[in-house]
Amino acid sequence: QVQLVESGGGLVQAGGSLRLSCLASGRTFSSYAMGWFRRAPGKEREFVAAINRSAGNTYYTDSVKGRFTISRDNVKNTVYLQMNSLKPEDTAVYYCAAALTYSAEVVHTRTVAYDYWGQGTQVTVSS
Repeated sequence: QVQLVESGGGLVQAGGSLRLSCLASGRTFSSYAMGWFRRAPGKEREFVAAINRSAGNTYYTDSVKGRFTISRDNVKNTVYLQMNSLKPEDTAVYYCAAALTYSAEVVHTRTVAYDYWGQGTQVTVSS
């Protein structure tokens, strides 16, 4: 069992930055590929970014490429999402997720691949 707790959300003006953190419980954090998803008001949950177990591979949805960076610290059991040049359309509840993954190289972009989810943290970008 893994518990995920997100933090770092808030209200920011367009063009600003936020860094989200997701702290995972347990001693096997490095066995999980990690991802960030978001759900905007009235929309379905969508993939944002993913990182493999060893932090060597990352993947982003097109709308955040060049602005967001996912990273992880396997000693601190934490995955991060650095968000720069924020836009009003980035407003959403952001969720981190963990996927128990045998391969150290794989990243996951589909929600069904993930085994555990956090409760989410609200990000609001004002224009």
